[in-house]
Amino acid sequence: MAELDNNPKKLGFGLMRLPKLEDSTIDIEQTKQMVDLFMEAGFTYFDTAWAYSGSEDAIRQALVERYPRESFTLATKNAAWINCKTKEDAIAQFETSLKQTGAGYFDFYLLHNLGQGRTHFFDDFGLWDYFLEKKKEGLIKHLGFSFHSTPEELEDILTAHPQMEFVQLQINYADWTSSAIQSKGVYEVARKHGKPVIIMEPVKGGLLADPPQSVKDLLKAADPDASYASWAVKFAADLDGVLTVLSGMSNVEQMKDNLSYMKDFTHLNDEERKVLTVVRDTLAKIPMIPCTSCNYCAKVCPKNIGISGSFTAMNNLLLFDDLAKAKYQEKYRVDDRGFLRAGECIKCGKCEEVCPQHIQIRDTLVKVHEALK
Repeated sequence: MAELDNNPKKLGFGLMRLPKLEDSTIDIEQTKQMVDLFMEAGFTYFDTAWAYSGSEDAIRQALVERYPRESFTLATKNAAWINCKTKEDAIAQFETSLKQTGAGYFDFYLLHNLGQGRTHFFDDFGLWDYFLEKKKEGLIKHLGFSFHSTPEELEDILTAHPQMEFVQLQINYADWTSSAIQSKGVYEVARKHGKPVIIMEPVKGGLLADPPQSVKDLLKAADPDASYASWAVKFAADLDGVLTVLSGMSNVEQMKDNLSYMKDFTHLNDEERKVLTVVRDTLAKIPMIPCTSCNYCAKVCPKNIGISGSFTAMNNLLLFDDLAKAKYQEKYRVDDRGFLRAGECIKCGKCEEVCPQHIQIRDTLVKVHEALK
């Protein structure tokens, strides 16, 4: 990992939440503008995935077909737990990613979202060895995995697979001491094994870019000119052993904001760290649903329930105590996007098997239905 170890450019462009047009397709022209700003500022790391609908195709158009291949770093992922019944199904994801991105090879390739009931797919299909072979063939430069589970399980995986070169972890100041996410614990395990860390969800799916008013007041008092997102991204970049911090930017304005403080990144000082400790304690008192809208649940739901949209609507109710606003959010994010409402859930539990946030989705959907009906 020598080519990134000493790179001060710690911002990565996460491609899960690209800008959308009115028909819900990705806005390629705006994505091109964002790519250009990112590259002009000296940043090169782009993170997509087979499971991010339209993302690999979009980055081919916005990046791969417009810049020399050696000028950027591209990462993508294999989600063998999504609708894969055989090894061939999982391998097909890799081949599809090569075709959709047109990249020729991947600088970073990840076994995606390991932990709990998902890890066994990679074991059962022999994918660890398969992708090590792809690395020998030059189709993968660096092989690692993303992870959503406990420090103990991460310890087991890294012990069993020491050839993995890096780990991608969910780390943000809200989850740092969370008993559910355990960001600090998994980070410490990765570092104990000498693995560089790529950070995902530094802004917790956008929550920390637009936090509750009590948190906004604390952050503005500490630095009136800093965006809320900047506190979150800088917290992540401040940690030792971090290769890059992925920010899932959705428009040009978010890109410009991130570049403004990450182009010449400076570490947090002691006072800023103290502020974030107070902010973390304040957030912990608010009973929000910790959904980041990754929508892995939507990919396995047999009833097409608008799970993340329902949770966004419920969080609006919890934060602002405004039922009309929450119902509007439910209509906009669930009905208008062709999903079914929370009350249609058949409680099969498939969503909970893939949820990185360990949300008790079935029980929570019942509460959403009762609150918003």
